[in-house]
Amino acid sequence: MQKPLVALALAAASILALAGCSAATGTGADSGGKIDVVATTNVYGSIATEIGGDRVQVTSIIDSLSKDPHEYEATARDRLAVRGAALVIENGGGYDPFMKDLLDGSKATVVTAADAHPGHDQEGFNEHVWFDPTTMITVVGQVESALTKADPAGKEQFAKGAAALTADLTRAEGELAAIKAKAPGAGVFITEPVPGYLADAAGLVDKAPEGFASAVEEGHDVAPATLLAAVNVIKSGEVKAVLANSQAGGSETQRVEQEAKAAGIPVVTFTEILPKGTAYAEWMHAAIASLAAAVGA
Repeated sequence: MQKPLVALALAAASILALAGCSAATGTGADSGGKIDVVATTNVYGSIATEIGGDRVQVTSIIDSLSKDPHEYEATARDRLAVRGAALVIENGGGYDPFMKDLLDGSKATVVTAADAHPGHDQEGFNEHVWFDPTTMITVVGQVESALTKADPAGKEQFAKGAAALTADLTRAEGELAAIKAKAPGAGVFITEPVPGYLADAAGLVDKAPEGFASAVEEGHDVAPATLLAAVNVIKSGEVKAVLANSQAGGSETQRVEQEAKAAGIPVVTFTEILPKGTAYAEWMHAAIASLAAAVGA
């Protein structure tokens, strides 16, 4: 029995649509001989680009501040991109769980940034490892190795790109050490765990009451008693700066920020995703500079 012409037309349209997705994600032949790299966020996409240069074609699945990696639902376009990738860079640690299904059956080399952190298997692990320069230096080396394996002819270029990025991250470590030396033990209020690694490396002490940051991260209401304690901490004079995630928070976070501003305490906001047109290394330096200025270092 012949299929109706309408059904055949729809099938043909579906094939064309999938082909269009493949072209848009830069997989297979459409990548022009470049290495296809898929990154879960544009943070890792930028790292791949900074190392691989014109020898890579990078697709970043999360590339907008409006998308939440914790809750993101993968699309057919994402699946096609991963299927054609030679290298996939994910954060791991529960941050980008959508990648698990996408990697099913994939033959790509996978770099998982969280696994490079020595505390990744501990309870209460802070998965936001891209704000830890020391961990990211290890990740840079892993990405360089994976790209070299996929394209041995590009070895020299990849080594040069990785060396430049490693030098930037080493400089970032120095900038954080300088804050630690100039403002040792300065008190800060961290509303959500994103900037935690930066604060730790800078020797800053988190004064937020226990449970505040975890509630904000998980999207739960902060308990009234915890919020009261938070307000009292802000008013106590122990806090030199409030460190907040601009992509996570609610009325309780706003209350803390309002109390801080009323007390003349600077509020430094961080994002989980790179702003458009920004490279990872410059973004890190800018974040550290903002932190230094806030605590007077």
